[in-house]
Amino acid sequence: MNTQKPILEILAALVLAVSWSGPAHAQSAAGYPNKPIKIVVPFPPGGATDIIARVIGQKLGEQLGQSVIVENKAGANGNIAHEFVAKAAPDGYTLLYNTSSIALSPALYKKLAYDVRTDFAPVILTSAVPLLLSVNPSVPANNVKEFVDLLRAKPNALSYGSAGIGNITHLGSYLFLQSQGLVATHVPYKGSGPSVVATVAGEIQFNMEPLAVGVQYAKDKRIRPLAVTSLKRSSVLPDVPTLSESLMPGFEVSTWQGILAPARTPPEIVNRLNAEVGKALTTPEVREKLQAQGAELLGSTPEQYAAYLKAEVERWGKVVKSSGVQFD
Repeated sequence: MNTQKPILEILAALVLAVSWSGPAHAQSAAGYPNKPIKIVVPFPPGGATDIIARVIGQKLGEQLGQSVIVENKAGANGNIAHEFVAKAAPDGYTLLYNTSSIALSPALYKKLAYDVRTDFAPVILTSAVPLLLSVNPSVPANNVKEFVDLLRAKPNALSYGSAGIGNITHLGSYLFLQSQGLVATHVPYKGSGPSVVATVAGEIQFNMEPLAVGVQYAKDKRIRPLAVTSLKRSSVLPDVPTLSESLMPGFEVSTWQGILAPARTPPEIVNRLNAEVGKALTTPEVREKLQAQGAELLGSTPEQYAAYLKAEVERWGKVVKSSGVQFD
Protein backbone atom coordinates (compact mmCIF):
# COMPACT_ATOMS: atom_id res chain seq x y z
CA MET A 1 0.00 0.00 0.00
CA ASN A 2 1.53 3.27 -1.08
CA THR A 3 0.25 5.69 1.53
CA GLN A 4 2.53 8.62 0.85
CA LYS A 5 3.99 9.86 -2.40
CA PRO A 6 7.62 10.91 -1.79
CA ILE A 7 7.64 14.50 -0.56
CA LEU A 8 10.49 15.65 -2.76
CA GLU A 9 8.72 14.27 -5.85
CA ILE A 10 5.59 16.20 -4.99
CA LEU A 11 7.51 19.39 -4.34
CA ALA A 12 9.21 19.13 -7.72
CA ALA A 13 5.80 19.41 -9.35
CA LEU A 14 4.74 22.38 -7.26
CA VAL A 15 7.20 25.07 -8.30
CA LEU A 16 4.48 27.13 -9.95
CA ALA A 17 1.83 26.48 -7.30
CA VAL A 18 -0.28 29.32 -5.91
CA SER A 19 -0.14 30.21 -2.21
CA TRP A 20 -3.19 29.87 0.01
CA SER A 21 -2.40 32.90 2.09
CA GLY A 22 -4.46 35.41 0.11
CA PRO A 23 -3.88 39.18 0.02
CA ALA A 24 -1.42 40.42 2.59
CA HIS A 25 -1.21 43.80 4.22
CA ALA A 26 1.21 46.05 2.38
CA GLN A 27 3.28 46.34 5.50
CA SER A 28 7.00 46.83 5.30
CA ALA A 29 9.32 44.25 6.83
CA ALA A 30 11.91 46.94 7.50
CA GLY A 31 13.33 46.51 10.96
CA TYR A 32 11.91 43.00 11.35
CA PRO A 33 12.48 41.46 13.78
CA ASN A 34 12.88 43.97 16.58
CA LYS A 35 11.57 41.79 19.41
CA PRO A 36 11.51 38.07 20.32
CA ILE A 37 9.76 35.62 18.00
CA LYS A 38 7.53 32.90 19.43
CA ILE A 39 7.37 29.48 17.75
CA VAL A 40 4.36 27.52 19.01
CA VAL A 41 4.72 23.72 19.07
CA PRO A 42 1.43 21.74 19.21
CA PHE A 43 2.84 18.87 21.29
CA PRO A 44 4.57 18.39 24.66
CA PRO A 45 8.30 18.81 25.24
CA GLY A 46 10.47 15.84 24.30
CA GLY A 47 8.58 14.76 21.19
CA ALA A 48 9.97 14.77 17.65
CA THR A 49 8.33 18.09 16.76
CA ASP A 50 9.63 19.79 19.89
CA ILE A 51 13.18 18.50 19.42
CA ILE A 52 13.45 19.66 15.82
CA ALA A 53 11.65 22.98 16.40
CA ARG A 54 14.15 23.88 19.12
CA VAL A 55 17.15 23.07 16.93
CA ILE A 56 15.79 25.23 14.10
CA GLY A 57 14.61 27.96 16.47
CA GLN A 58 17.99 28.30 18.12
CA LYS A 59 19.77 28.71 14.78
CA LEU A 60 17.11 31.09 13.49
CA GLY A 61 17.58 33.28 16.55
CA GLU A 62 21.33 33.39 16.00
CA GLN A 63 20.86 34.46 12.40
CA LEU A 64 18.23 37.11 13.15
CA GLY A 65 19.93 38.47 16.25
CA GLN A 66 16.73 38.06 18.27
CA SER A 67 15.49 35.54 20.81
CA VAL A 68 13.34 32.75 19.35
CA ILE A 69 11.17 31.24 22.07
CA VAL A 70 9.62 27.80 21.67
CA GLU A 71 6.29 27.50 23.48
CA ASN A 72 4.48 24.16 23.82
CA LYS A 73 0.67 24.27 23.55
CA ALA A 74 -0.36 20.63 23.53
CA GLY A 75 -3.84 19.20 23.24
CA ALA A 76 -6.71 18.39 20.88
CA ASN A 77 -4.41 16.77 18.33
CA GLY A 78 -2.63 20.07 17.79
CA ASN A 79 -5.75 22.17 17.37
CA ILE A 80 -5.17 24.30 20.47
CA ALA A 81 -1.89 25.53 19.01
CA HIS A 82 -3.32 25.79 15.50
CA GLU A 83 -6.16 28.03 16.66
CA PHE A 84 -3.86 30.13 18.84
CA VAL A 85 -1.57 30.97 15.93
CA ALA A 86 -4.41 31.38 13.42
CA LYS A 87 -5.84 34.14 15.65
CA ALA A 88 -2.49 35.76 16.47
CA ALA A 89 -1.42 39.11 15.06
CA PRO A 90 -0.11 38.69 11.49
CA ASP A 91 3.18 40.42 12.24
CA GLY A 92 5.70 37.58 12.05
CA TYR A 93 6.22 37.33 15.81
CA THR A 94 3.98 34.30 16.41
CA LEU A 95 4.64 31.25 14.25
CA LEU A 96 3.39 27.67 14.24
CA TYR A 97 5.80 24.77 13.95
CA ASN A 98 3.25 22.36 12.57
CA THR A 99 3.27 18.71 11.66
CA SER A 100 1.18 16.62 9.32
CA SER A 101 -1.53 16.65 12.01
CA ILE A 102 -2.78 19.95 10.64
CA ALA A 103 -3.68 18.21 7.38
CA LEU A 104 -5.74 15.62 9.27
CA SER A 105 -7.86 17.99 11.35
CA PRO A 106 -10.29 19.14 8.61
CA ALA A 107 -11.46 15.53 8.17
CA LEU A 108 -11.22 14.54 11.84
CA TYR A 109 -13.24 17.40 13.34
CA LYS A 110 -16.77 18.41 12.42
CA LYS A 111 -16.12 21.90 13.76
CA LEU A 112 -12.84 23.80 13.90
CA ALA A 113 -12.30 27.34 15.14
CA TYR A 114 -9.90 27.94 12.25
CA ASP A 115 -9.68 27.07 8.56
CA VAL A 116 -6.46 25.39 7.47
CA ARG A 117 -6.97 26.70 3.94
CA THR A 118 -7.44 30.38 4.71
CA ASP A 119 -6.12 31.19 8.19
CA PHE A 120 -2.42 30.53 7.62
CA ALA A 121 0.40 31.81 5.44
CA PRO A 122 2.72 28.88 4.67
CA VAL A 123 6.37 29.77 5.26
CA ILE A 124 8.48 26.66 4.62
CA LEU A 125 8.41 22.87 4.70
CA THR A 126 11.30 21.87 6.94
CA SER A 127 11.65 18.11 7.34
CA ALA A 128 10.08 14.68 7.27
CA VAL A 129 10.53 12.06 9.96
CA PRO A 130 9.54 8.43 9.32
CA LEU A 131 7.78 6.41 11.97
CA LEU A 132 9.39 3.54 13.85
CA LEU A 133 7.42 0.37 14.50
CA SER A 134 8.70 -0.83 17.86
CA VAL A 135 7.70 -3.28 20.57
CA ASN A 136 8.36 -3.71 24.25
CA PRO A 137 11.32 -6.14 24.66
CA SER A 138 9.03 -8.67 26.35
CA VAL A 139 7.00 -9.12 23.15
CA PRO A 140 8.01 -12.45 21.54
CA ALA A 141 8.70 -11.09 18.06
CA ASN A 142 12.07 -10.20 16.57
CA ASN A 143 10.93 -9.11 13.12
CA VAL A 144 7.83 -7.89 11.29
CA LYS A 145 6.74 -11.36 10.13
CA GLU A 146 6.88 -12.80 13.64
CA PHE A 147 5.02 -9.77 14.95
CA VAL A 148 2.25 -10.09 12.37
CA ASP A 149 1.92 -13.79 13.18
CA LEU A 150 1.62 -12.90 16.87
CA LEU A 151 -1.06 -10.28 16.22
CA ARG A 152 -2.97 -12.70 14.02
CA ALA A 153 -2.85 -15.41 16.68
CA LYS A 154 -4.03 -13.01 19.40
CA PRO A 155 -6.61 -10.60 17.94
CA ASN A 156 -7.19 -7.57 20.16
CA ALA A 157 -4.89 -9.00 22.84
CA LEU A 158 -2.12 -6.49 22.19
CA SER A 159 -2.36 -2.72 22.60
CA TYR A 160 -0.60 0.08 20.78
CA GLY A 161 -0.04 3.73 21.58
CA SER A 162 -0.11 6.97 19.65
CA ALA A 163 0.33 10.69 20.15
CA GLY A 164 -3.47 11.01 20.16
CA ILE A 165 -6.60 9.77 18.43
CA GLY A 166 -6.43 10.70 14.75
CA ASN A 167 -2.75 11.62 14.98
CA ILE A 168 -0.58 10.30 12.15
CA THR A 169 1.03 7.92 14.65
CA HIS A 170 -2.46 6.48 15.19
CA LEU A 171 -3.39 6.39 11.51
CA GLY A 172 -0.01 4.90 10.57
CA SER A 173 -0.64 1.96 12.89
CA TYR A 174 -4.24 1.78 11.65
CA LEU A 175 -3.05 1.45 8.04
CA PHE A 176 -0.51 -1.21 9.02
CA LEU A 177 -3.10 -3.27 10.88
CA GLN A 178 -5.83 -2.78 8.29
CA SER A 179 -3.61 -3.88 5.40
CA GLN A 180 -2.90 -7.17 7.16
CA GLY A 181 -6.41 -7.79 8.47
CA LEU A 182 -5.25 -7.41 12.07
CA VAL A 183 -6.88 -5.86 15.13
CA ALA A 184 -5.33 -4.42 18.29
CA THR A 185 -6.40 -2.03 21.03
CA HIS A 186 -5.53 1.64 20.56
CA VAL A 187 -4.37 3.61 23.61
CA PRO A 188 -3.90 7.33 22.86
CA TYR A 189 -1.44 9.51 24.78
CA LYS A 190 -0.78 13.24 24.84
CA GLY A 191 2.23 13.19 22.56
CA SER A 192 4.77 10.79 21.11
CA GLY A 193 7.11 11.17 24.07
CA PRO A 194 4.59 9.75 26.58
CA SER A 195 3.60 7.07 24.08
CA VAL A 196 7.09 5.66 23.67
CA VAL A 197 7.69 5.85 27.42
CA ALA A 198 4.53 3.74 27.86
CA THR A 199 6.01 1.19 25.44
CA VAL A 200 9.21 1.07 27.47
CA ALA A 201 7.19 0.58 30.67
CA GLY A 202 5.09 -2.20 29.16
CA GLU A 203 1.80 -0.31 29.51
CA ILE A 204 1.34 -1.00 25.79
CA GLN A 205 2.97 -3.67 23.67
CA PHE A 206 3.81 -1.76 20.49
CA ASN A 207 3.96 1.70 19.03
CA MET A 208 4.62 3.70 15.87
CA GLU A 209 6.51 6.74 17.14
CA PRO A 210 8.43 9.25 15.05
CA LEU A 211 11.97 7.99 14.57
CA ALA A 212 13.29 11.15 16.22
CA VAL A 213 11.57 10.10 19.45
CA GLY A 214 12.28 6.38 19.37
CA VAL A 215 15.85 6.23 18.07
CA GLN A 216 17.66 6.57 21.40
CA TYR A 217 15.30 4.17 23.15
CA ALA A 218 16.03 1.68 20.37
CA LYS A 219 19.79 2.16 20.64
CA ASP A 220 19.55 1.69 24.41
CA LYS A 221 17.52 -1.50 23.81
CA ARG A 222 14.63 -0.21 25.89
CA ILE A 223 12.38 -0.91 22.91
CA ARG A 224 12.89 -3.40 20.08
CA PRO A 225 12.70 -1.72 16.65
CA LEU A 226 11.07 -3.85 13.97
CA ALA A 227 10.77 -1.50 10.98
CA VAL A 228 10.81 2.08 9.76
CA THR A 229 8.07 3.51 7.55
CA SER A 230 10.30 5.24 4.98
CA LEU A 231 11.03 3.65 1.61
CA LYS A 232 14.74 3.57 2.41
CA ARG A 233 16.44 2.48 5.61
CA SER A 234 17.42 5.21 8.02
CA SER A 235 21.09 6.06 8.48
CA VAL A 236 20.54 6.30 12.26
CA LEU A 237 19.25 2.71 12.47
CA PRO A 238 20.74 1.08 9.35
CA ASP A 239 20.11 -2.48 10.54
CA VAL A 240 16.36 -1.91 10.93
CA PRO A 241 14.46 -2.83 7.75
CA THR A 242 11.64 -0.84 6.21
CA LEU A 243 8.05 -2.05 6.27
CA SER A 244 8.18 -1.76 2.50
CA GLU A 245 10.95 -4.33 2.18
CA SER A 246 9.69 -6.51 5.02
CA LEU A 247 6.03 -6.98 4.22
CA MET A 248 4.24 -4.07 2.54
CA PRO A 249 5.85 -2.93 -0.75
CA GLY A 250 5.46 0.81 -1.29
CA PHE A 251 4.33 1.57 2.27
CA GLU A 252 5.54 5.03 3.30
CA VAL A 253 4.26 7.32 6.04
CA SER A 254 6.09 10.19 7.66
CA THR A 255 5.34 12.99 10.06
CA TRP A 256 6.37 15.98 7.98
CA GLN A 257 6.93 19.37 9.55
CA GLY A 258 6.85 22.98 8.53
CA ILE A 259 6.33 26.56 9.65
CA LEU A 260 3.11 28.54 9.24
CA ALA A 261 2.36 32.17 10.06
CA PRO A 262 -1.07 33.74 10.54
CA ALA A 263 -2.81 34.66 7.30
CA ARG A 264 -2.20 38.23 6.10
CA THR A 265 1.34 38.22 7.44
CA PRO A 266 3.16 40.58 5.08
CA PRO A 267 4.80 38.67 2.22
CA GLU A 268 8.08 40.49 2.90
CA ILE A 269 8.17 38.91 6.36
CA VAL A 270 7.10 35.49 5.08
CA ASN A 271 9.86 35.60 2.48
CA ARG A 272 12.42 36.75 5.06
CA LEU A 273 11.50 33.88 7.36
CA ASN A 274 11.58 31.44 4.45
CA ALA A 275 15.08 32.56 3.50
CA GLU A 276 16.40 32.48 7.06
CA VAL A 277 14.95 29.07 7.94
CA GLY A 278 16.13 27.71 4.60
CA LYS A 279 19.59 29.01 5.40
CA ALA A 280 19.46 27.40 8.86
CA LEU A 281 18.57 24.04 7.32
CA THR A 282 21.74 24.11 5.24
CA THR A 283 24.12 24.74 8.15
CA PRO A 284 26.22 21.74 9.18
CA GLU A 285 25.20 21.94 12.85
CA VAL A 286 21.46 21.90 12.10
CA ARG A 287 21.78 19.19 9.48
CA GLU A 288 23.82 17.04 11.83
CA LYS A 289 21.41 17.43 14.74
CA LEU A 290 18.29 16.78 12.65
CA GLN A 291 19.77 13.85 10.76
CA ALA A 292 20.81 12.35 14.10
CA GLN A 293 17.08 12.33 14.88
CA GLY A 294 16.34 10.47 11.67
CA ALA A 295 14.87 13.53 9.96
CA GLU A 296 15.12 14.18 6.25
CA LEU A 297 15.72 17.88 5.65
CA LEU A 298 13.56 19.40 2.95
CA GLY A 299 13.06 23.13 2.45
CA SER A 300 10.63 24.75 0.01
CA THR A 301 9.27 28.05 -1.18
CA PRO A 302 6.12 29.37 0.54
CA GLU A 303 4.18 28.56 -2.64
CA GLN A 304 5.45 24.98 -2.75
CA TYR A 305 4.53 24.44 0.87
CA ALA A 306 1.04 25.89 0.34
CA ALA A 307 0.34 23.53 -2.53
CA TYR A 308 1.81 20.55 -0.69
CA LEU A 309 -0.34 21.29 2.36
CA LYS A 310 -3.45 21.46 0.17
CA ALA A 311 -2.61 18.09 -1.40
CA GLU A 312 -2.05 16.51 2.02
CA VAL A 313 -5.41 17.75 3.33
CA GLU A 314 -7.09 16.01 0.40
CA ARG A 315 -5.06 12.77 0.72
CA TRP A 316 -5.46 12.29 4.46
CA GLY A 317 -9.14 13.18 4.27
CA LYS A 318 -9.66 9.89 2.43
CA VAL A 319 -7.67 7.93 5.04
CA VAL A 320 -9.58 9.47 7.94
CA LYS A 321 -12.90 8.68 6.26
CA SER A 322 -11.80 5.05 5.87
CA SER A 323 -10.82 4.83 9.54
CA GLY A 324 -14.20 6.09 10.71
CA VAL A 325 -12.59 8.41 13.26
CA GLN A 326 -14.31 11.76 13.72
CA PHE A 327 -14.75 14.21 16.57
CA ASP A 328 -17.36 16.83 17.29
